[in-house]
Order: sequence, then structure tokens, then C-alpha cells
Amino acid sequence: MGTEDGVKRCSRCKEHKPRAAFAQNKSMRDGLQAYCRECASAHHQQRQVAKGRNVRPRVDAPPGHKYCRTCGEIKPHSEWTRNRTASDGLATLCKSCKAVKGRQRHLERNYGLTEAERDAMVASQMGLCVICLKAPAVHVDHCHQTGRVRGVLCFNCNSAIGKLGDDPDAVRRAAAYLEGTPWKPTLVAPGVYQLPS
Repeated sequence: MGTEDGVKRCSRCKEHKPRAAFAQNKSMRDGLQAYCRECASAHHQQRQVAKGRNVRPRVDAPPGHKYCRTCGEIKPHSEWTRNRTASDGLATLCKSCKAVKGRQRHLERNYGLTEAERDAMVASQMGLCVICLKAPAVHVDHCHQTGRVRGVLCFNCNSAIGKLGDDPDAVRRAAAYLEGTPWKPTLVAPGVYQLPS
């Protein structure tokens, strides 16, 4: 069962395989598991079935590829992020599924919204930003003080109101400026100015 010339014999299937076909096990003398990866996986699945657990079917992928259980597609290794702790060194989700899951978590964590709720808001706005009425609504806008979601805007409009400090008075002054109304504020209290009506 020892390793000679970079080859090891699997104690389950009895085949001689390259060292890379075995997962690491520091407690073994040669630093590798006794079973090859294929046999270890099959043995694990058999134990799970014997315990009455639901086991997803194993999908064989060609070399340099991996099966994503989320989208059900076999994709090349370039479509996966690295995960040093995984036996194959790759994440459990492909990059596109991981991005979708990340967006879902972002919506829930930051805004308390599901994707369906966000999509319903966008549909109620006919898919457009409610400020410019031109660009697609893609960015959730919320009040930074209360956390209340106000709507879904385009990037530029969301960024603009953010740069104006979410201040309605600043937005009014900007509108007056764009309309050509000269800004001649009236001092109504120390540090408080009012625009002419």
C-alpha cells in the first residue's frame, strides 16, 4: 500500500494510481488517504445512504471541469473561484451562481428585501428609474437614517442624491439652479436660509 515512484495502491479498488488521485491525510505514514478520491467519495455516499440521508447523485465531469449542483451545468475550472480547504481546491458554486447568491444576501442584509420584492418594485416603476424616467432601475435606494427603502433608481440618479447628502433642500436648490432661478437666499434664522418662492 506504500507509494513508489509517485504511485499509490488504493486499498479499496486495489488499483495503482498517481499520488494526486489521493486526498491528504497527515496521520498516515505517506501523508495520503488509504482510499483514492473516487473510492472515498463512493464510500462516503454509501455511508450516507445507509444512515437514511438524502444523497445527491454524483456527476462525472471531464478533466479540467466541474459540475455545479446549483445551476446543474458542467463548467471549466476557470468558471470557479478557488477554495483551498476543498478537496479539489475549488468552490462549491460556480462564479455565476456565487454572484447570484451574493446579490440575494446583499439585498436581504442591507435592505431586508428578497429578489422577488425588489423585482416587484421595479415592475411597479415600469422598469425605469423614477427620477430620470429614462434609464433602467437597478440600484435600490434607501434612507440612510431610517433604512427605509424608497425605490429603485439608475446608478446616476442614486449617486446624485447620495452626493447631495439625501437632503431635499439641496435637491430643491439644484432644481432652482437648473431652472435659472437666481439663488438669493433669505436668512430666516442663524445659519438657516430660505429660497424665494
